[in-house]
Amino acid sequence: MFTSDVVMREETLIDGRTGKWEIIIGLEVHAQVTTQSKLFSGAATAFGADPNTQVSPVDAGFPGMLPVINEIAVEKAVKTGLGLNAVINPVSVFDRKNYFYADLPTGYQISQYQQPIVGKGRLVLDMPDGSTREVGVTRLHLEQDAGKSLHDQHPSMTFVDLNRAGVALMEIVSEPDMRTAEEAGAYLKKLRSILRYLGTCDGNMEEGSMRCDCNVSVRRPGEPLGTRNEIKNVNSIRFVMQAIEYESRRQVEVLEEGGTIRQETRLFDSGRGITRAMRSKEEAHDYRYFPDPDLLPLVLDPALIERVRASMPELPDGKKARFIADFKLSPYDAGVLVAEQSTAHFFEVVAKGRDAKLAANWVTGDLFGALNKLGLGIEASPISAEALGGLIDLIADDTISGKIAKDVFAAMLDTGKSAGEIVESQGLRQVTDTGAIEKSIDEILAAHTDKVSQYRSGKDKLFGFFVGQVMKATAGKANPALLNELLRKKLGS
Repeated sequence: MFTSDVVMREETLIDGRTGKWEIIIGLEVHAQVTTQSKLFSGAATAFGADPNTQVSPVDAGFPGMLPVINEIAVEKAVKTGLGLNAVINPVSVFDRKNYFYADLPTGYQISQYQQPIVGKGRLVLDMPDGSTREVGVTRLHLEQDAGKSLHDQHPSMTFVDLNRAGVALMEIVSEPDMRTAEEAGAYLKKLRSILRYLGTCDGNMEEGSMRCDCNVSVRRPGEPLGTRNEIKNVNSIRFVMQAIEYESRRQVEVLEEGGTIRQETRLFDSGRGITRAMRSKEEAHDYRYFPDPDLLPLVLDPALIERVRASMPELPDGKKARFIADFKLSPYDAGVLVAEQSTAHFFEVVAKGRDAKLAANWVTGDLFGALNKLGLGIEASPISAEALGGLIDLIADDTISGKIAKDVFAAMLDTGKSAGEIVESQGLRQVTDTGAIEKSIDEILAAHTDKVSQYRSGKDKLFGFFVGQVMKATAGKANPALLNELLRKKLGS
């Protein structure tokens, strides 16, 4: 249930035909807990197994089977709650949420309703313009997943795969504090980053281990909340943003034409980029919630909470603050580097004992660009953090120039060799011999006496021409700082 409200921001309003409208967005994220067995049974949870090969009698709803809580799932829910700066409730209750689907064998889902394991928390968004937004977290509760209906296996029948039935999920419900699709996208990215840092969910939306329901309504600025529609099971951040954009515009058009918004559940058609009605939205009483008679209230030992708290890793916000303080990075660069734990670790190895800004530029610029072209994550980088650090060392001690370093980097990608090996084998060391550079300068100036006269008469832009010619003559190996200094002396400037 969404109840909170935030101050309206002028820049988030959208223009309709009859005036401005405000979008109200809340998200419900279903995150699969990284456990090897299900929430109430010992069946496996590996992705990609053959249909119905990871199903216990509990998951299949056989008579007389009793659920037994997975302690690891409980600990990971607590850990996630702490990562969201949320209240951990010492007592929580599992309820039966009653509804019929072919892939829900028992006819009910074991979930939590009025007494969830985690209460209110908050999450700070890092926006592309460098600003931040705070979004409230209403609750996190544990529940079991349903199975999966397969409609494309037979022309007239639906098949059911129960491998997912009983898988442990954390449902993380936000307050309706977001006002744009961009903020919703930033929320999901930050939440996924935190879950991955904690190791409580892999955040793989393509495999269904993180799914999002979007609650969207619109209103005139300052008016009460409008009727919301829920867009179910959106499986990518890009699709979430597209669904919100479309649904908000659709609601504005309906209202401006004198219609009313019916509360309903909708699906996002990613092929057409539209939402379409699925069913009328159920209310809590429709599910006939009641405490599960087979499960006692979950009472957390305070020692367990403290043990989990003591095991918490440094999270993105803390790491970002440290990168800004220790490495003197800009908030933007620090935010990019901490978005994924593997990237942050890679950067720290590259930056150790080196110019951190230069290290950040190489990681977020050249390395990210190369990995993007190759379709690889940083974990599979052909250039290790240590090897990239070695390249930066050669720049720092003037063995090579920044320009030559680009060529060396490309060769490192192609060959897997270290920067030092490539520089030595290709003879790429910078020329720092004053006499050799002076000789090249003298030859260039002698060959372009007309341009020397023009430069000395006030055409200062020709200085770049002379630099380029000397660099060409030295195959790009002349030390740029030394070259500039000697050239200015020779030109008398």
